[in-house]
Amino acid sequence: MENDKILLFIPAYNCEKQIVRVLEQLGPAEMAFIHRVIVVNNRSTDNTEQAVLDFMHAHANMPITLLRNRENYGLGGSHKVAFDYAIEHHYDYVIVLHGDDQGSLSDIVPVLAKGYYRKHDCILGARFMPGSKLEGYSLFRTFGNIVYNFLFAFVLRRRIYDLGSGLNMYSVEMLKSRFYEKFCDNLMFNYLMIMAAEYYGHDVKFYPISWREDDQVSNVKMANQAVKVLKMLKEYYKDPSVITNEYREKIIDAYEADTV
Repeated sequence: MENDKILLFIPAYNCEKQIVRVLEQLGPAEMAFIHRVIVVNNRSTDNTEQAVLDFMHAHANMPITLLRNRENYGLGGSHKVAFDYAIEHHYDYVIVLHGDDQGSLSDIVPVLAKGYYRKHDCILGARFMPGSKLEGYSLFRTFGNIVYNFLFAFVLRRRIYDLGSGLNMYSVEMLKSRFYEKFCDNLMFNYLMIMAAEYYGHDVKFYPISWREDDQVSNVKMANQAVKVLKMLKEYYKDPSVITNEYREKIIDAYEADTV
């Protein structure tokens, strides 16, 4: 139990300014628990990939692997690449840390040090629960997120503190059935993961994290996404088994990435 094999997955898309700051978070305290880091480049059109390669060259002793998706799969698709990697390489747990430098990996170190993660199927970072810290996050977006948290909590009959932050941890055992394969490949992937947790009876634990926005570029199309999420939630409320349906707009047989 003490030697859990933990993978850190960093999804990256057009974040050349932020990705190095994220990699610089990999200090001794964090790397004491992490066996390998995979950066999954989702076909960035800027210099994200080169920035990662430069960092790897300067820190040749760090166990970092850079993967490039065969095509732009979206954030959800990158999760599928990483989850498949974790399953195929026999990891016990996978941590997700977004590559745009909004979350802080140090927030999860106490969870790792005390072994809390072993008691749950997934540990989800929460920006909107007591003890969390938000910097540069607008009141409008904060209010909108809290409203949606309440709506999901009503439908799922459990407290929901965040529908999808950029710092989460999953048991690979939970992922082995690949229940997520038909989920959206876009930013709504995490919403479906939350709904699936209720449907499949996953043990979910939220914990407060720090979150900041300064030079990041949001990929969220808020109004359009809000309507789609409400529709998904309404359908689930009427019949939870819809979570097993096909949610993708484009069917991809295999989510593949090449080592750079």
